[in-house]
Order: sequence, then C-alpha cells, then structure tokens
Amino acid sequence: MDMNLSAKKKLILGIQHVLAMFGATVLVPALTGLSTSITLFCAGLGTLLFHFVTKRKVPVFLGSSFAFMGGIIAVIGDSRLGDPDFMDKLSAVKGALIIAGLIYVLFSILIKLVGYEKVNKLLPPIVTGPVIIVIGLRLSSTAINSAFYHNGAFSLKAVFVTVVVLAVVIAISVFAKGIYNLMPILFAIIAGYLVCIPMGFLDFTPVQQAHFFSFMDKDIIAQVLALPTFKADAILAIAPIALVTLIEHVGDITTNSAVVGKNFMIDPGIHRTILGDGLATALAGFLGGPANTTYGENTGVLAVTKVYDPSVIRVAAVFAMLLGILGKFGGLISSIPGPVSGGISIVLYGMIASVGVRILINNRLNFGNSRNLMIASIIVVLGIGCDSIPVTSTVTISGLALAAVVGMILAAVLPEGHDSVLPREE
Repeated sequence: MDMNLSAKKKLILGIQHVLAMFGATVLVPALTGLSTSITLFCAGLGTLLFHFVTKRKVPVFLGSSFAFMGGIIAVIGDSRLGDPDFMDKLSAVKGALIIAGLIYVLFSILIKLVGYEKVNKLLPPIVTGPVIIVIGLRLSSTAINSAFYHNGAFSLKAVFVTVVVLAVVIAISVFAKGIYNLMPILFAIIAGYLVCIPMGFLDFTPVQQAHFFSFMDKDIIAQVLALPTFKADAILAIAPIALVTLIEHVGDITTNSAVVGKNFMIDPGIHRTILGDGLATALAGFLGGPANTTYGENTGVLAVTKVYDPSVIRVAAVFAMLLGILGKFGGLISSIPGPVSGGISIVLYGMIASVGVRILINNRLNFGNSRNLMIASIIVVLGIGCDSIPVTSTVTISGLALAAVVGMILAAVLPEGHDSVLPREE
C-alpha cells in the first residue's frame, strides 16, 4: 500500500508492531535468565542498525531469537542473577554471541562475492514456499495454547476472549475505512483487554514490580558493563547455531519480500540483510542481550495492515528501546493476558503460512508433478514434526532448519520435469 503516512499514523502503527513482537521477545530472557530490559533495548537498537545497513529499505523488526535459547541455557544452566557464577557465565554467553554475529558477517561477505544468483538457485519457490508455510504453522501451537488455555487448563472464558479478539481483527480488517483499517491489531488488543477485566485475567504484578527507569538498576548496569569472554565450550554450544539461523533468515526475508511485493534479496541484497542481522546479534551479545533475528510476527502485521513503510518499523524500534528504559511501560504491555495475545497470534501466524501458499500459487507450481509433491511433502512434515535434532549434548538443529536443508538438497538433486510448472493462461 503506497501512502503518505502522517506522524500520528506512524506512531499508532509502530505501537502495533511493538505489541506484536513484545511477547516473544521478552520470553527468551524470561527462560534464559538474561535481562528483559536489556533485551528490549537491544531489539530496538539492533533493528535500527539493521535498517542502516540495509539502506532503510527493508521493513523488518529484529527480536529475540528462539533458536539460540538451547545454547544459552546450556551455558547458563540454572544460574540466575545473584548467583556467584552468573556473571562469569553471562560473559561467556556474550563472547559466544559475538562470534555467532561474526559468522553472519562472514557469510554476508561470501554471498556478496559469489552473487545472489547462487543463493537463489539453492532456494527455488518449491523450497521457500513450503518453508514459509512451516514457519507459520510451527508457531500455531503456541498461539492456540495462549488463546484457549489459562493457567495451564482449558478455559471457556479464554476461548470467549479469543473469539472477541478475532472478531475485532476480522471486522476492522474487512469493514473499517481510512486510518481505522490500519489498526486491527491495536483495536483487538484494547477490546480483549477490556473483556478480560470482569473475568479476572488481568495481573498488574509486572507493572508494580517494574522500575521506572530500568537502567538505574545496578544489576542491569553490571550486566551491560560485563566484558565478554571467549570460552571454547560456550562458543561451541552457541556460535554454530548461526549456521542454522542463516537459513531461517533467508526464509524470513523471502517471506517479507513476498508480503511487500519487492525482492529484497536483490535490493538492497541478501548480503546486506544478513550483515545487518549479524551486526545486530553481535551488538546484543556485547550488551548482554540474546541473539537477534528477523521477526515473522511483524511480517504478519505488515500482511494485515498492508502498510510496508520501513519508517514505521523504526518507530517501533524506538518504542522498544524506550520500553527497555522505562520499566513501567514494559510491565504494562507484559500484563496483556494470554488469550488476547493468543488471538492476535492466530491471525499473524496464519498470515505467514498463507504467504507461503501464495508463493506456490504465484509461481504456478504443479503439484501433479511428483518432484514438487515430494519436496513440499517432506519439508512440511520434517519442519512441523521435528522440534529439534540433537547434534551434540549441547547443540541442536531446529526442525525448520532441517526441513530447509533437506528441501534444498532434494531440489538440487531431483531433475525438474517439463510439467513442474503449470502453463500460463493466454
């Protein structure tokens, strides 16, 4: 959608993107023991760095990467802030994440040297389409668990809240006009929040416990100032995961390109997006945050609103940094009940999967062709059925990465028949 957005519209749309990324971004530090405030600040700062590297052309938000959680937990273990060994383990994680970011940088240089065409041949539509479908569907169980369950148990009240949220998203997206048509997610969250009040789903404890200014906390300052250390065991546990997330990055940029209708693989170039992602990850590692990655949740927002202006994402990035600094605002957003965020996630994750279907349709791939059918079938089952594959005691490969690698191998090995693409109508 090409439009001149006012500052007010950019502000509102930016808030929507923050709401979309917030839950997943803060979940990583919650599970690994890293600081939520540092994580939010790094997500915003990393996103701005990514936009600078990519010539401010790619509407992508960088949030916490789930792929690196296993490696981070392997290094930190059960240690938490206040434990005698936590800062030493944090320093080791910092060093390993910096190395992971540098792996991205190395690959961006290699891709620049060999050319985008080589990458494009490795990832034809018969691979990228199913991989993008898997990206959306792999997240679907998380959305359903948030939407229909409360405190670990199935709840009809939660289902009711989710239905209200979905109804508002659909109604605003289909029937609203003008600026209101751009805010289905924001309206849905407000409606869901209001419905949750009489049902007892609201918990303001995160607001009460949060500091007004996060970086006035001496513990947070200590984590930021801790110098990275480069320990072999930590590097082996964390850095190799970058080889997996590189494939996911290509899939995410392909998804983003399909949603926006521009080929970002060529302009500004996949080498630039990988470079931006890698530098953002290294920066987050240096400051004490988790690795960054391109966020499908925000690509889902793009698909819903049809507003692709990258400056809106930069507004969201500034908001994320402010939330990292102003603890009370972060606490307020984290108080959004699960059924509300779950209802929104159902839409966003479904949009991502639908983009994968659109890629297959737009490229007129013939699924009467055995080659196409086999490649897509294996990618979908491996990607969704495999949670993770252990390589060593501390390193695992995600099912998504395994599916992408197998898909690329099959696409390269299996001969492409004359009927693999449907003939175009005259």
